[in-house]
Amino acid sequence: MRGPGILATVLALLLVAPPALPAQAHAAPVRCAPRKGGMQVAEPWGQRRLDPKRVWPLTTGEGVTVAIIDSGVDLKHPQIHVAKSVDFTGTGHRDCVGHGTAGAGIIAARYLKGVPFHGVAPGVRLISLKQTNDESGEVDTLARAIVAAADQGADVINVSIQAQDDPKLRQAVAYAVGKDAVIVAAAGNTTAEDGTPEPAYPAAYPGVLAVGSATRDGRRADFSNTATPVAVLGPGQDITSTWPGRAYMSGLEGTSFAAPYVAGVAALVRARHPELNQERVRWRITATADGGVGAGTGAGMVNPLLAVTAILPLEAVDAPVIAPPAPAPLPADAVSKAAQVDQGAIDLAIAIALGALCAVGLVVAARVFVPMGRRRGWRPGRES
Repeated sequence: MRGPGILATVLALLLVAPPALPAQAHAAPVRCAPRKGGMQVAEPWGQRRLDPKRVWPLTTGEGVTVAIIDSGVDLKHPQIHVAKSVDFTGTGHRDCVGHGTAGAGIIAARYLKGVPFHGVAPGVRLISLKQTNDESGEVDTLARAIVAAADQGADVINVSIQAQDDPKLRQAVAYAVGKDAVIVAAAGNTTAEDGTPEPAYPAAYPGVLAVGSATRDGRRADFSNTATPVAVLGPGQDITSTWPGRAYMSGLEGTSFAAPYVAGVAALVRARHPELNQERVRWRITATADGGVGAGTGAGMVNPLLAVTAILPLEAVDAPVIAPPAPAPLPADAVSKAAQVDQGAIDLAIAIALGALCAVGLVVAARVFVPMGRRRGWRPGRES
């Protein structure tokens, strides 16, 4: 009887106190109060400058998975659809900063009629990996999130975070690059208080597409880090994007908002040219940029249209072409050749025609002068 009694006791305990779930599933942030955004939004200058809609007839990024590693994403925003959300902080999926929601909107905000804001590649499959509850986070957590993004099959990984060099972070980047992910990272921001600029990681690692910040006039923003080996620039000053609370925020600045623009372009390239590996995608983006001058500008402002459509040297043209191929030439016998001119026949025809005209002339003369001769008895006319 002891066996059944023990079993009953265990069942009773399970019913009264079910097993506790992992702590991170129930933990909540100490404070979750992002700045309040607005309901009105105007078309951002960066969107006008890059004009990704010109590329949409070719691709909107469909079939490409983009991972955004940040502070989470507002899952209820009407313009953002997140296919999968992973929380590494143990504080829930809410974006308590706004940073991640803004980055997600720049990459993949869907087009809504009447709303002037949209993302660069609205057709992508977006996954969110929350690695922080503020604007920095721990390096170990960032490394874990990068590995997880690669394991989730991310084709493009956006990291709008600057950190210090760390063996775990370096290994995570190498792992993701080895799985053919394009890692796009912010080059980092510098201020007067920072002193001498230092390279930002993971942007400074080999194999990472480092993005600096550009102003409205296309020059490098003063705060954009020049110590990081920048590949290209993206709009990063006076930025407008999506925000928690189904809202929008303007006046954003930083390389962390420039990186999502380039990540969106990388997604467009991967969708249009699926045969290119991550290295060739990075090369294509830098080779088609608008050109840069000075430290920290790299190849200049990213150019979505050229990145997707340009035919570059040394690149196999196996992807879908921009225009249909030229039709094959017609066979030699498709059009009948003109017959050679028979000059003899032409001369004969002319002679016959002249003879006929002469004959007609004689007939006309006979009809006129013969009656006149008869009336006169064929006598010559009198002199007056």
